[in-house]
Amino acid sequence: MVEDNELNRLRELPSPPPRETARRKAVRLALNSFDAEQKNMSPTQGSSGQRRLTSIVKELWSRFMEKKLIAAPAIAGMLMVPLAGYISWEFINDRRFGPAVEVGPLEEAEVRKELAGNRQKFDDKREVRQDNQLGRGIAENKSQEFDQVTAADEVVAASPPVSAAQPKAMKRLRAQQANKPVGGLIAAEPSVRPVEAESRDRFQSHADNPVKTTTQDPVSTFSIDVDTASYAFVRRSLKEGLLPNPDSVRVEEMINYFPYDWKGPDSAEVPFNATVTVTPSPWNADTQLMHVGIKGFDITPAEKPHANLVFLIDVSGSMNAPDKLPLLKNAFRMLVNKLSPEDTVAIVTYAGNAGVVLEPTKASERSKLLNAIDQLQPGGSTAGEAGIRAAYQLARDAFVKNGVNRVMLATDGDFNVGPSDDKSLKRLIESERKSGIFLSVFGFGRGNYNDSLMQALAQNGNGTAAYIDTLAEAQKTLVDEAGSTLFPIAKDVKIQVEFNPQRVAEYRLIGYESRALKREDFNNDRVDAGDIGSGHSVTAIYEITPVGSPAVLNDGLRYKQAAEQAKPAGDRSGEYAFLKIRYKNPDADSSKLITTAITDQNAVSGLDAASDDVRFSVAVAAFGQKLRGTDAVANYTFEDMGQLATTARGADPYGYRSEFLSLVRLAGSLSPDTKPRQ
Repeated sequence: MVEDNELNRLRELPSPPPRETARRKAVRLALNSFDAEQKNMSPTQGSSGQRRLTSIVKELWSRFMEKKLIAAPAIAGMLMVPLAGYISWEFINDRRFGPAVEVGPLEEAEVRKELAGNRQKFDDKREVRQDNQLGRGIAENKSQEFDQVTAADEVVAASPPVSAAQPKAMKRLRAQQANKPVGGLIAAEPSVRPVEAESRDRFQSHADNPVKTTTQDPVSTFSIDVDTASYAFVRRSLKEGLLPNPDSVRVEEMINYFPYDWKGPDSAEVPFNATVTVTPSPWNADTQLMHVGIKGFDITPAEKPHANLVFLIDVSGSMNAPDKLPLLKNAFRMLVNKLSPEDTVAIVTYAGNAGVVLEPTKASERSKLLNAIDQLQPGGSTAGEAGIRAAYQLARDAFVKNGVNRVMLATDGDFNVGPSDDKSLKRLIESERKSGIFLSVFGFGRGNYNDSLMQALAQNGNGTAAYIDTLAEAQKTLVDEAGSTLFPIAKDVKIQVEFNPQRVAEYRLIGYESRALKREDFNNDRVDAGDIGSGHSVTAIYEITPVGSPAVLNDGLRYKQAAEQAKPAGDRSGEYAFLKIRYKNPDADSSKLITTAITDQNAVSGLDAASDDVRFSVAVAAFGQKLRGTDAVANYTFEDMGQLATTARGADPYGYRSEFLSLVRLAGSLSPDTKPRQ
């Protein structure tokens, strides 16, 4: 009785569902075995002896293709279409695609062997059908369909299994990617791909700034940068389970992504104020950090000038993706709702050629503006030059004196019609900039994202470059920070630091590699530099090595007099450096100068004594350097910088800093150098 009860309980248990790969393989093997048996054996007892319909169809089709039915064209014509349709339906019906399934090495080998056999069968059939024109067309189409299916299956087979140690977000990502369209069919793709797989995204490569010896090269000069595109792109890469391309990481843009509460100027007469802090370095006990925070004057809403904006929107075929044109349209809808009634907006699109969608229209006519945005559809090539020229013409037609005149280019950066090289487009933007019309660039999507070109256009158009990957980022860039994005308070802002060789033996600037200027460029008002918008903050960090520190990397000069190495003109032994900021008012051609001496009064005894903003920005600087592979932070772990950022998170009303902490953890889990916790 006991055994009977056990058997009854087992009988009532539901059978486990079959694995998808096992089911497909079993069905194929069974059908092949069935066909083979029908060719070699007589019908078994109880069988009608009738062959399967698919076998009959395949044999008739084969005979037709071998010209056995060519003598009867009428019959051939009647049979050809239904037979071809039925075979196509059978082929597709036999290939059912589902989510990616984890397979072991043996199962993977069997799958690949089966795929190779099927490929050979299709190739053999294609050769047989070459004699008939219609048959050749069908064979080639079937072969293309098989190529797509095979490629999809090979991606599934190659997909690495997701281990329990990987974040839940990556498991959800892989589940979503399992139903991604590939060539019109449904297939899966791996959740973790190497950086090299993203080779169509284009980034300008820059080597890290070198360590410089103060006695030889005491002056550092660079243009400020308020762009944030790099941080958003890095964030997207990490959330997709990829370590970012090192060239996509610009440390200054990572740092300046976050708002900081630096002390601002008291009035618009001097448009910004500098806050300097000297602290110990968290990644090297023998060096220090000289931290410079600049805060721009914040224009009140009543003082903001009228804006004349031209939306230059890429509607080419490459924008046909959910994270491109649809996201772009929603982002610009947000901006329209932020504008004042007297502001004007025009819309120019470009694909195979440029077209004016909307002439300059008051923002008070919001329904008209929003309707024009909603009607945008992708298609065609990318006539970038024609679009830019048309946008500048509209901006000139509606030019607002003493106002904001700006073209806002939204694209994935794929300019393939017109002067597609960076230099030609830079010259075009430079010539228009002199008329008082600036250019801002907003990037969308990835896969063919041309960051290099977008950076060049924004820097030469006296504008900012941002990357929008989510609606939350659109809200941050175009709504929360609309003042700093649209309303400049100073242009051609340059920074120059002269280090005191009595105090500082060596230094290196963290980031700003693409913004470096020659020493003589600082006083040359013809040299273009970055702009600062209303209320914007800019942060720059130097790592400095004190005189006598064991961290000094360069040997002293044999033939340089010691007195010349260590004694500057006058007694300024209490100074670390001398900071100079040169800028122009938005409508001026001549620059003004702000100077600040950096002394012991700017130093703190320990990093813990610095403000939350200083410590958090230092953590971000370490993170950016780590992602670039900078040697200086080789021994400073993701866990270390996460702990520093956690203690310095402070007020975080929008959750930007909390999100940063999650990115640090993701990078740590993806990095091959990260050691598991004991």
